[in-house]
Amino acid sequence: MEIMEGSRAVAEAVKACRPNVIAAYPITPQTHIVEEIARMVADGELASEYVRVDSEHSAMSVCVGASATGARTYTATTSQGMALMHEVLFNAAGLRLPIVMTAANRSLSAPINIWNDQQDTVSERDSGWIQLYAEDTQEASDMIIQAYKIAEDHDILLPVMVGMDGFILTHVHEPVELCPQEKVDDFLPSYDPAYYLTPKNPLSFGTIVYPSTYTEFRYMIHEAMKRAERKIIDVASDFRDKFGRHYGGLIDTYEAEDAEVLIMAMGSVIGTAKDAVDELRSDGKKVGIVKVRCYRPFPAEAISEAVKNAKAIAVLDKNISLGYEGALYTDVKSALYNENGPLALGFILGLGGRDITKNTIKSIAEKAQKAIKSGRVEKDSEFVDVGVL
Repeated sequence: MEIMEGSRAVAEAVKACRPNVIAAYPITPQTHIVEEIARMVADGELASEYVRVDSEHSAMSVCVGASATGARTYTATTSQGMALMHEVLFNAAGLRLPIVMTAANRSLSAPINIWNDQQDTVSERDSGWIQLYAEDTQEASDMIIQAYKIAEDHDILLPVMVGMDGFILTHVHEPVELCPQEKVDDFLPSYDPAYYLTPKNPLSFGTIVYPSTYTEFRYMIHEAMKRAERKIIDVASDFRDKFGRHYGGLIDTYEAEDAEVLIMAMGSVIGTAKDAVDELRSDGKKVGIVKVRCYRPFPAEAISEAVKNAKAIAVLDKNISLGYEGALYTDVKSALYNENGPLALGFILGLGGRDITKNTIKSIAEKAQKAIKSGRVEKDSEFVDVGVL
């Protein structure tokens, strides 16, 4: 166990996975990750081709080209950088390339804001990438190793982005237990691509597809996403057996068994919510947590099962589909449609790095309790802590 910055913990996990190609472009707050990896390569700790590109679009393009030749690849980005990658993210998934990327979640401009929310990754939810979200730095580090195991499975072959909240996790110093190299090598064998570009066996990647067959390609990606649900669960269990740490599979729960109110969210806010729930429990209030660890594929069945005995769910979104509501809230309501399940309340909070405190969580739980008593939800979605301009 060692106290280290979250970005270094992620870089150490990347090194343990032995990637062949690293594509790097600096953008706050993910820069410390690729800086640390650059040091590792320069010092001979990591035998990898380190490519310093001229933009985030180029970074993902390098990963696509390298992965297509059978290389294990990695990059990291955030915010406007991820937005610049947009078209290449679809290419990576459409070509079924198991690239792994850390997304240091940060708000999108304008206005310019370098602090944390999850608008960047949520805006790419339909690109075909598997999306995982870390609660703390230990999970962010361990998720990298799991991500390669998931992505490179021949039944999946899809890219994975690991979301970790910018600054809150990337720049915090916490105790982290690194995974020993020999154990990682045993858990994650060398990448064995099913198909790759080589002169010995010429193939074509990404050629034009006409209307008669395009739907079938999209359907295959969708089916791989559905298979990934089981794979994510299995890899999380295998990781627990090998390293002794478990974070749930698609979701995780905390004090949820007898909860009347369940707080549901993704990412680092779960830590604050746990502290708030502990205090609420000490006051005799039955409040629990459902942590959504995997956002795509969306774990509809797992969520339905986890919330079936609750009376109300308060869904916390650090994103907003402007003109409607938070993305997680929309998906949760869809998963519960036509079921005699709990009331669902949606809350938009933490945008642009605004603090989410224990008192914020407690006030949300109180609103959920009021909804239970009245039997209805006052609003479809509510902004939290909005001041008057």
